[in-house]
Amino acid sequence: MKNTIYFIIGTLITIFFSSCQDVVDIPLNTDKPRLVIDANINWIKGTLGNNQTIKLSTTTDFYTNVIPVVSGATVFIKNSSNVVFNFIETPNTGIYLCSNFVPVIDETYTLTVLNNGQTYTATETLKSVAAITLVTQEAQTGLGNDILKIKTFFDDPAQADNYYLYKYKFSKNLKPEYSVDDDLFFQGNTFYSLVLEEDTKPGEKVEITHYGISKAYFNYMTILLSVSGSSGGGPFQTPPATVKGNIKNETNFDDYPLGYFRLSEADVTNYTIQ
Repeated sequence: MKNTIYFIIGTLITIFFSSCQDVVDIPLNTDKPRLVIDANINWIKGTLGNNQTIKLSTTTDFYTNVIPVVSGATVFIKNSSNVVFNFIETPNTGIYLCSNFVPVIDETYTLTVLNNGQTYTATETLKSVAAITLVTQEAQTGLGNDILKIKTFFDDPAQADNYYLYKYKFSKNLKPEYSVDDDLFFQGNTFYSLVLEEDTKPGEKVEITHYGISKAYFNYMTILLSVSGSSGGGPFQTPPATVKGNIKNETNFDDYPLGYFRLSEADVTNYTIQ
């Protein structure tokens, strides 16, 4: 009798767990593909800044793992003196490269992308960033987890309103963590960016980058990070359709692209966890 009962229970368990393995595809509304322009021009301190990259892709549906690239476009940036910097595509990659870009702090640049009969433009100013002076770490215990607090210090300039983008890329994580800040409450003083990270070990590496950004980009990223999650790691991969950047479609205003044209001086430091 016991064997019969065990057999019945085992059969029911098998049926239950087998039913849990069914794959359910939920039909989702899919908007028409939009052009995504990844135009982040970064001038790393101590470099010429002549080598720059712009990436073009399109949005796709939720279940697609491969991001479609956009080939055959014409991409260039022009400065206020009408000097043109051409970005040439590595064939069939959607990656457009420039090797003679000239970065100048507070210079105004205009991006132009010509694709499929559409003209996309954006204008932005290259912003400076304060140099990183010190990195510290501190163990912090809370809610039963060991958390590492890392602070990266810099001296904020007193003569201007400054806006910052911070990026922390831990070697143990696939994606970096981003945050933004302004100097409203620490203008002209020493301040720091901050990240809290769990499950770190001595010897692990973290790449820390501070970017100088415009007020408009600060506002854009504040919204974008609140939508995607500050530690999502992918605000520059596929921006949500509800967050519009500064790039306009001059041919068809309603068919706007996604992405942002940003120009930043940046400071990078590599830190080893103690």
